[in-house]
Amino acid sequence: MGFEPNTLETMQLIKELTSIPSPTGNTEAVLAFVEKYLKDAGIESTRNNKGALFVRIPGKDDSKQRMLTAHVDTLGAMVKQVKSDGRLAINLIGGYRFNAIEGEYCTIETSDGKTYTGTILMHQTSVHVYQDAGTAPRDAKNIEIRLDAKVFNPEDVAKLGIAVGDFVSLDPRVEIIDDAFIKSRHLDDKASVAILLSLLKKLQQDGEQLPYTTNFLISNNEEIGYGGNSNIPAETVEYLAVDMGALGDGQTSDEYTVSICAKDGSGPYHYGLRKNLVQLCVDNDIDYKVDIYPFYSSDASAAIKAGFDIVHGLIGPGIDASHAYERTHRDSLYHTERLVYAYLFSEMVK
Repeated sequence: MGFEPNTLETMQLIKELTSIPSPTGNTEAVLAFVEKYLKDAGIESTRNNKGALFVRIPGKDDSKQRMLTAHVDTLGAMVKQVKSDGRLAINLIGGYRFNAIEGEYCTIETSDGKTYTGTILMHQTSVHVYQDAGTAPRDAKNIEIRLDAKVFNPEDVAKLGIAVGDFVSLDPRVEIIDDAFIKSRHLDDKASVAILLSLLKKLQQDGEQLPYTTNFLISNNEEIGYGGNSNIPAETVEYLAVDMGALGDGQTSDEYTVSICAKDGSGPYHYGLRKNLVQLCVDNDIDYKVDIYPFYSSDASAAIKAGFDIVHGLIGPGIDASHAYERTHRDSLYHTERLVYAYLFSEMVK
């Protein structure tokens, strides 16, 4: 396989994507960015009723099709309550843990499009006042937003236009270090979105026909469990989610290889497809790790749960500190992009 990804270009695209707030339920801005990227590359896309983007690439065989997904929605929060002192209680969107967001800068977007900044803090932050500053539970009761505005009560907050149900997004703090590491919130799953966009652009430029008609879905509801379980053509045989590899104790995945998931919280992925992905790595000198993610599910597993008769798989770059301040290395992005490319031109499992 002669394909060599421009990984630095992919990393810059990740930086652009992560800089656009897109908590699940409020993804229009990032979807518009993706839509424009595709249009500028000469690629036609459509929207489904949920707002996700769908791209169809005709292949030599239209009777059997593939589907690949990555998701642009991220974790976030909503304003749950305006407290008596003008601070905001929040309700989390997706699988954040409160301890992972304490101390972060954030942005609140009102229903009329105004934005205000703030900081997510413990109510008992000051160690000079609260004896339990270090031991109080990090939970919905104690974690709150301190607005960067002169407010003293709910009436002051209401004058700003801030209300219950307004979306809260976290500052991604994205950085590229020495053209090697990229660290940011929301690499899950904007790293994989960038990989798919880069590959779609290459396919368009090269004009080489794929062996099978292949559909790409940039989903926008994955973090709440149902991003990619609709708009799956009846001809779809294989469904590959491109998401992230989870790192930690007992995991084989790392920040320098592509991670191939054998099983997650939803159960095993298709054994034949997994073996095919491994063989593609072996044949093309792609560095990989096979892993199990105990507390995880993907758009592919959502499609299975929705009853679709498909062969499903899951791969992605290894992401450290998932659902917190995440990091990966260009090597992992490189090997993931090469595996997806090899997969697109490979024979189906059946």
